[in-house]
Amino acid sequence: MTTATDPSVAITRPGPAASAASAAPEEDETSPADLVLPVLAVGAAGAFAGYAYVRRRRRARTRTTPAARPASSGTVGTGGTGAVLLPRPYEPALAELDRQAAAALVAADDCVRAAREELGFAARQFGAGALEPYERAVREAEGELAAALRMRQRYDDGVPAEEAARRHALAGIVGRCAEAGRRLDAEAAGFDALRALEEETGAALEVAEARFRELTGRTAEAGATLTGAGERYAAAATADVVGYLEQAKDRLVFATARLNLARQAADLGKAADAAARLRAAEGAIAQAAVFVDGVERLAAELSRAEQLLAPALTSAEAELSAVRAVLPPAREGEESGDAGMGAMAGAVPAPPDTAPPGAPDVPPGELRSRVLHADAVLASVRQEATGGRPYDPLAALRRVVAALAPVATGRSGVLPAAARLTAGSAVAGAEGFVATHRGAVGAAARTLLATARELLDADGPSGAAGPSALVRADALARRARDLAEQDVRLHGTPSADTPEEPDAGAAGAMLGGILLPGGTPPRFGGPQTRARLDRAP
Repeated sequence: MTTATDPSVAITRPGPAASAASAAPEEDETSPADLVLPVLAVGAAGAFAGYAYVRRRRRARTRTTPAARPASSGTVGTGGTGAVLLPRPYEPALAELDRQAAAALVAADDCVRAAREELGFAARQFGAGALEPYERAVREAEGELAAALRMRQRYDDGVPAEEAARRHALAGIVGRCAEAGRRLDAEAAGFDALRALEEETGAALEVAEARFRELTGRTAEAGATLTGAGERYAAAATADVVGYLEQAKDRLVFATARLNLARQAADLGKAADAAARLRAAEGAIAQAAVFVDGVERLAAELSRAEQLLAPALTSAEAELSAVRAVLPPAREGEESGDAGMGAMAGAVPAPPDTAPPGAPDVPPGELRSRVLHADAVLASVRQEATGGRPYDPLAALRRVVAALAPVATGRSGVLPAAARLTAGSAVAGAEGFVATHRGAVGAAARTLLATARELLDADGPSGAAGPSALVRADALARRARDLAEQDVRLHGTPSADTPEEPDAGAAGAMLGGILLPGGTPPRFGGPQTRARLDRAP
């Protein structure tokens, strides 16, 4: 503070330096800067050392971490965080897994078919009792294969939908097929020891030659049967077996050559060569039997269908009458066929207690539309059957069954028998074609055929599966046949030139799977048995 008479004096707040100076003893002449500078120097040195340590650590990590790789190298990056990159496990594309599963199905199906064929020849030689362990192995393999085919059918139908679940399903298919092959491989050595073809082929040769002679006579009789069916029915009725007798003769020609070669090898003491040629001859004889059976079966089915057609028409009309009796009066517009509009206008379904047992639970308008369609089909079939011209009775019966299945139960009269006849004919026809062309037929046809066969087997003698299931089995079997024929066309005629054994019919044997691509005939066993044979010198 100042007074009027005193000069002005500046007032300052005491700072740290001033405080330190005032607190220092009078006699200490050391400057405050001399105390602060060492402290600052030590702190700076520590900070620099810490920074250098951190930098060295970062540089060490940079030197020991692998450089970033392209995405296709199969490593996982971490965005520069310093974590070690780990290899990503390889996962094949879904399409590749699909191909692997399809190949496994085809291989397992071929192994089961070949084992079943060889069992047939062994049964003629040793009797069924001696083959029980091997029959059981084949049945178990067939069960695993059937499960794999069911999984494949669901997969083809889009179930499951998620990619991870579909991968799991494909893995399950491969696993089932592997188990089927394992069951056959487990009994292959025992079966080979029972037949002992590599040691002595005499008895087995006699069995094969006896069956060959039997088939030769049947082939001539089947030719006469087919000629008669062609004269009696329309050309479409026998279209499925056109060329079957020629193919049967081709297989028999191949069997003749291989049987002769087997005899020659046996006489020269070359038991292994004799066994291989005998197995090829047995496969050809088995397929010739399938062709001949197919002709005889179809002729019998056409005759049976011709007998069933008139009763089936009568039974179908009776079922339609029962359905009409419980339908409410048609609304305006439905008489002209506009049944769907009548249903949308508010038609009320028939009371449940008045509907025939098993009738479809649909609106009356839709049911009336189905009845009108069935009426038109029945009228067309009746006109075709009574027109005096050759027709296809099996196809006509199939149309009757397909028209009645959506309308009524199909359990009265002869309709159940008609449905089983048409479905059974389609399944047997597709089965014979796949069996005799399995060298070219893929997994899709085999899957549909297995589904159709399962539906047919579930029906049984009592018709437990119902007409709709039989109609579906018939459609699936005919679709399987179409796909199998398409596979054969795309596959083309295989080349089976064997300069050391230029057999006639070898190309057909390759197409039928009688000879594997390496020229070795298949035998009882699974994929491991085949792989062992392929590696053999």
